[in-house]
Amino acid sequence: MSCSQCFENPPNLSSTCGVGTVQDFGGLQTYITGSLDSKLAIILLSDIFGYEAPNLRKVADKYAESGFLVVVPDFFYGEPVIDFNDPNFDLQSWLEVHSTDKGYEDAKAVIAALKSKEVSAIGAGGFCWGGMVLMKLASSTDLHAAVVLHPGSITEDEVDDVKIHIAILGAEFDQWSPPEKLKQFGEKLSAKSEFDSYVKIFPGVAHGWTVKYNADDESAVKSAEESHLDMLNWFTKYVK
Repeated sequence: MSCSQCFENPPNLSSTCGVGTVQDFGGLQTYITGSLDSKLAIILLSDIFGYEAPNLRKVADKYAESGFLVVVPDFFYGEPVIDFNDPNFDLQSWLEVHSTDKGYEDAKAVIAALKSKEVSAIGAGGFCWGGMVLMKLASSTDLHAAVVLHPGSITEDEVDDVKIHIAILGAEFDQWSPPEKLKQFGEKLSAKSEFDSYVKIFPGVAHGWTVKYNADDESAVKSAEESHLDMLNWFTKYVK
């Protein structure tokens, strides 16, 4: 699970960015923002750069302003990918320790922790690695809605197993999830009447555009913000 695009434009991680706080939640260090009394929650599942990415936390804070309790767990236990070009970094070993199967189990614990707080509805957004984890979670009804953004390698079986309202946001230029593949998945999902779904392909952008954009590039910022608004609208519609 990786392609060269996954490692492009790495964020400058910051443990202090965002208006929220970091707490232990569901057994994981978690960035938490929004009202702890909210009965509506959103989980954001990061890409391989983890939960200290400033652009990711900006999304969390924005959704918190709309009334959601937003949690961004550290699924990598303090070991995100920092420098892919470091000669001492072994990607395969990292993936074995931080597999999407492990992420799936950890995410279920976070969902259970939210439910223990009497949260009545939960949505989740997953980016790249996190999108792969989210596809696994979408096979149950523990969540009310999911948004998968520029996912890594997802399978037809995972698409067939989806049981919740789901949106997939893809890029025109994506080695892992090219538009034609996502459109095929969209056709499979739209054939199911028990939940709502849609696939949207963003023109002129590449894998990772929603959180790894250049803040000085007006066009890149506009595309990223459009995806954030699409995701927020999906949650507003179905996480209630």
